[in-house]
Amino acid sequence: MRPVRAAFSLFLAALLPACTGGLVPVNVSGVTLGGDNYAPQYDFSEFWAATDNRPFRVVFAGNPFPSLPVEEVKQRLLPVMQANKPRPNLTFTYAQPAVEQQPDYRLVLVFDPANDLGSGPVCNGVTRFRPGTPGRVYIYGVYCRNDLALSETMGWTQATGPDDPRVGALFSQLFLVLFTDRPMRRRFVPFGFW
Repeated sequence: MRPVRAAFSLFLAALLPACTGGLVPVNVSGVTLGGDNYAPQYDFSEFWAATDNRPFRVVFAGNPFPSLPVEEVKQRLLPVMQANKPRPNLTFTYAQPAVEQQPDYRLVLVFDPANDLGSGPVCNGVTRFRPGTPGRVYIYGVYCRNDLALSETMGWTQATGPDDPRVGALFSQLFLVLFTDRPMRRRFVPFGFW
C-alpha cells in the first residue's frame, strides 16, 4: 500500500502547478514570472483586433532605475518594449489619445508595486509602491479594458539599466503571458483585488 500512496503523492505534486493557475514562479533565462491570471472576458482575438496596426497605450508607474530620471527611463524602455512586443503589429506609446477611446485598452506597468496592490485598482488608476531592490527590476503588468482587468502577471530580473538585455527578456516573457493566445481554462483565482 505504501508504494501506491507514494506514487499518488508524486502524481498530485506534479499536478499542483497546473491546478494553481500558473502561480508557481517560472524562471526563464534569468527572468522569473510569478504567475498569471485572466478575467473570464479575456479574449486574444479582441486584443489582436484592438491593437493590430494601431498604437497601444502604456501607463508607466514607478521607476525601476531610481538613479536615472523617470522620463529618461521611460524613453529608453519604449524601444525595448517595442523590440519584444507581442505578435500583433502594434506600436507602444505613452501618449494619451486626442479623443477618448472606447473601449480604452491599455497596458499598465507598475514597477515595485505594493504587496497589496491588485489589478482592479490598477485599472482604476490606483498605484502604490514598495521600496525597490537595487539591481532588480520588478514589474506588475495589467492589461485593462476600461476599468476591467483582463489579464495580469508579474515578473522580475536582475538588471543594471534600461538597456540591459535581461530587461528585454523580461518584457518578452511578460508579454507572452499577458497577451496569451492559448485556449483559456476559465478560472478566477486573483492574486490581488480584482
